[in-house]
Amino acid sequence: MSSPAQGLYKQLAFGKQTALGTPKVGAGGQLLRRKSSIFSATKDSTGNDEIVSHRQDTGITFGMKKTNGKIDGNLSSGSYSVLIAGAMMADFAAVTPVVVGTDCVSAATAPQFVDGSAGYLTAGLKVGDVVRFTGFTTTAVGNNSKNFWITALTAGNMTGIFLDGSAVVAKTETGSVTCTVVGKKAVVPLTGHTNDFFTFEEWYSDKSRSEVFPDCKVNQVTIGVPAAGPATLGLDIVGLGTRTLAATQSFTAPATETTTEVVQAANGAVYVDGVLVANATTLSLTIDRGISPIGASIGSSVSPDLNAGRIKVSGSFTAMFNDTALQALFDAGAAVSLCAVAAVDNSAMADFVGFSLGAVKLTGDAPDDGEKAIMRTYPFTAQLNAAGGAALAYDKTILTIQDSQAV
Repeated sequence: MSSPAQGLYKQLAFGKQTALGTPKVGAGGQLLRRKSSIFSATKDSTGNDEIVSHRQDTGITFGMKKTNGKIDGNLSSGSYSVLIAGAMMADFAAVTPVVVGTDCVSAATAPQFVDGSAGYLTAGLKVGDVVRFTGFTTTAVGNNSKNFWITALTAGNMTGIFLDGSAVVAKTETGSVTCTVVGKKAVVPLTGHTNDFFTFEEWYSDKSRSEVFPDCKVNQVTIGVPAAGPATLGLDIVGLGTRTLAATQSFTAPATETTTEVVQAANGAVYVDGVLVANATTLSLTIDRGISPIGASIGSSVSPDLNAGRIKVSGSFTAMFNDTALQALFDAGAAVSLCAVAAVDNSAMADFVGFSLGAVKLTGDAPDDGEKAIMRTYPFTAQLNAAGGAALAYDKTILTIQDSQAV
């Protein structure tokens, strides 16, 4: 008896296509770490609904083919940035470092960093950015090379926290200070949207069997940050259904999986309306593209393309109930900011993934009960932050994601 294929030996690889209808095969590709991945080729079917003398069903007729995929993993910096960018219709990009110069004043209390030239906003810094300073000298070298999360920002004043929990060292600096946004950021754009298609391959190495699914898009990204344990990521994939089966691996010598560590909530924070939610316990975030096949056409069993809806972003967070501040925001019904970051650990330059939503509306504040701390759940829906833009404290977008190791 032949033994069955086992998940431990299966490899999931993907590659970004140059265009629709041009599968990514051969050299290149990236192995993707996962908790699970399930890709299925499906077909529409219709019953024949015929009445005949033998009084028996005459079967079904097959229609349009489709691909459905689901990938579940733990969230780590750099591991999924290409696929997340596909959902956001924007590549991750680096931000030019800001030369603050010799007129930077640091303080232990807000604002922690003051730029005498008032150039923070024109340089492109935003609330929710994680930055690192270099150039502080003598007694203030402790401000250098640490993840500093910006929670409030004006042209000359920067307020925030070091993610390692240390305090800012006060000094009027005489050396030349530089402020660098860590890693790369993806911002859902107003124009110039990307249109990324991907090829996925599931390679069963113990059975030398390959399944290749080209012309796929990322339909949904779900981020989960629990109170304890690793942050999680789910990817919902939709494709046109032209699966290829083979006995050889399609991606030849794909790049090995990333090795960055998993981020977690214990080393992060959530700010709502510019205020730390000190008692937040969980956070979830969903990016929904509303992608589906356009539909079948005469002469083909495969849809010519995929429909894409507008980007929707929603989620929820839970918090221990100890005051009415969040309830008041729900009652007011106004759009407020929500920023969150999760890091690997509390070291000075730990890898992280951060999220910035300039305009969300809380849509509930339901409590629970029991012989325990009372929790309230605050679902939210994001919208385009029309008040953001160039030289302003927030991006003019529905969502910005920063990844310390994004590619």
